[in-house]
Amino acid sequence: MTIAERVRAAEVGVGGPRRRGLGLVLLLVLALGAALLVALPGDDSDDKAACAPRKVGAWEPDERTNGEFTRYGDDPARTDDWTGGDGTHSVRLPDGRLLWLFSDSYLGPVHPPPNLSGQPHSWRDQSAPFVRNSAVVMSRSGRLERTLPAPVFPDPGPGQWRWPVAAKVEPRSPGADEKVLRVLLWSRATGTGPWIYGVPTATEVATLSLPDLRVEGITEVSDQSGVQDPAHRVLYGTAALDDDGHTYVFGGNDGKAAAKPASDAYVARVPDGSLADPDAWEYWDGERFTDRGGSAEPVLGDGATPQGSAGRGGAESGGPTKGVGSAFTVVREEGTWVLFTMAAGAEGLTTVTSYWSCGPTGPWHGPAKGFAPPLPQDSAPEKDAAVYNPQAHPDVAARKGRLLLSYDVNWLDATPQVAASHVTRNVSLYRPRFVQLRLVRGD
Repeated sequence: MTIAERVRAAEVGVGGPRRRGLGLVLLLVLALGAALLVALPGDDSDDKAACAPRKVGAWEPDERTNGEFTRYGDDPARTDDWTGGDGTHSVRLPDGRLLWLFSDSYLGPVHPPPNLSGQPHSWRDQSAPFVRNSAVVMSRSGRLERTLPAPVFPDPGPGQWRWPVAAKVEPRSPGADEKVLRVLLWSRATGTGPWIYGVPTATEVATLSLPDLRVEGITEVSDQSGVQDPAHRVLYGTAALDDDGHTYVFGGNDGKAAAKPASDAYVARVPDGSLADPDAWEYWDGERFTDRGGSAEPVLGDGATPQGSAGRGGAESGGPTKGVGSAFTVVREEGTWVLFTMAAGAEGLTTVTSYWSCGPTGPWHGPAKGFAPPLPQDSAPEKDAAVYNPQAHPDVAARKGRLLLSYDVNWLDATPQVAASHVTRNVSLYRPRFVQLRLVRGD
């Protein structure tokens, strides 16, 4: 029955002109109220209805993508390009190309086996160029084609460097037609002791022109150098997802360096087209988004030291140890947000686990049962190799119903120079590996 039909029925069904008038007014108010409820902005009832527990139901190595990175990295015809790296992120460009971003990277030629020790591994010279960041362009057909001049993002100063993390194409300014590429950067500085891989200092955003991928400028959005304890410094950009006119940018601290079982996850949001505007950033403080970055609270923390109630997005009490690695990834499947990370505690260098939520701020449920992705077939014994930094690549074609996930591989040693010698003798030990995941419903 339409609203007009209901009005006519109300006029017939009530006694007397005065009561008919009151009935008509009441009916119109109810009808308008219902219409307003339907049209209210931000109503996510459909999304909530679609939200359901998600976990990894199956996974398998993606030999095609693994093989493509092996082909490109081992190509003897190339002498100044990427041959290995970690911190693997990707972004689809408007023309269909895919840009792969890496943190620490090796350039230069790779020699066929055997290596200088007589082992059956492809290898690189000890003098191979090492840079703090790099980028490789992949064609629309999925073939790696060229390495951008490296480093793509220059060092901010002596003893400092930049690691690229998540990236997205967005309007140059809110509502603009022109598109640019924004790349989130982690700025770090030389450290000692637990900070041998660098002290976190700031989150920055680089703007690159399209389609030529020229760096136009770099803007600092969150300076953490004033936070006295480096373990409490939060860098944003490990994942970035669009939702309802905002980009939700996830980040974390380096809690493991302070002998904690796991790090904490944080989230900020930025209106579409404003990633490079520090004043547009808002940070989740446990109850709401605010422009005060210093009041940020975790959305997922270490279960041994809860950061708040589950209703406020903090860690839930009981169960397995909760928390994330300093680098993790987040995807959406229908109304469900899924976070992949290395498991907290002793499994942190072998096992990928996941959490799920109905929104970016939580509560996050999990961890789900994890899986141990394989190391390269020609790698050293598992006790000497590490798996870390899982990253989702939803823009990369995978089998129907599957998600492509990368993870980085490295030699496990407390002395960086020793690790470097091993990944030089066997180049497969310092390249991303890929698996295809199938997500299913269930805790």
